[in-house]
Amino acid sequence: MPRWARYTHAGTVGFGTLEGEELRVFGGDLFASPQPTGQLLQRADVTLLRPVQPSKVIVMYNNYAALIEKMQLRTPAEPQYFLKAPNTYLDPDAVIRKPSYKSRLVFEGELGVVIGRHCKDVAEADAMSCVFGYTCANDVTAADVLTRDPSFAHWARAKGFDGSLPFGPVIATGLDPRSLVVRTAVDGSVRQSYPVADMIFELPRLVSLLSQDMSLSPGDLILCGTSLGVGVMKPGSVVEIEIEGIGKLSNRFE
Repeated sequence: MPRWARYTHAGTVGFGTLEGEELRVFGGDLFASPQPTGQLLQRADVTLLRPVQPSKVIVMYNNYAALIEKMQLRTPAEPQYFLKAPNTYLDPDAVIRKPSYKSRLVFEGELGVVIGRHCKDVAEADAMSCVFGYTCANDVTAADVLTRDPSFAHWARAKGFDGSLPFGPVIATGLDPRSLVVRTAVDGSVRQSYPVADMIFELPRLVSLLSQDMSLSPGDLILCGTSLGVGVMKPGSVVEIEIEGIGKLSNRFE
């Protein structure tokens, strides 16, 4: 199961597969038959970047049964989602910075699904052929901003400040998403641990439905939503999102 990483080394940005403490460098297009160059780099000598540069990130809301039950929400009949813009994207190990406005900032550990080929009006039976792999994500939210105006939910503002979406460190392929568990720890203390199998919209149906709303492009990212255990980040804390088979996304909040 390859784990694809994007990196910078000696002033050059590249990509390859992370194999233990080595990174095997590839050339070409990640989504169009990339070829190994024969070059090997040591993991300690590179800086990992977010593994893709999506044209858009689609983030699911209200997509886990346990959270719906706890919050006494109605199970949605169709996907509920919002978008995060490129200014929100943040690299693994980079620092999450406070926005200029005052608000509690909340962590939300999520599974990220990376699209591997153009996808429009795809049938549910064919939807998984459009999925390249999986990554870890933290959908940071300014909770007070979201709800401060009773006449309008400020989704874009609360979710759209610079650096509010760390994701990575790699894209893992060949996984069964239904077997995955998302774990979020703050300063080593586990706050979230929930099965992806608890999703309301399983991935084949979700990808199919989203592709009916908009075209999905290679590198686009779908975040599957979060479940129980979200909480407030405190300055100086380290938030880690870990999914077995993918790895651990770690970012400090300041």
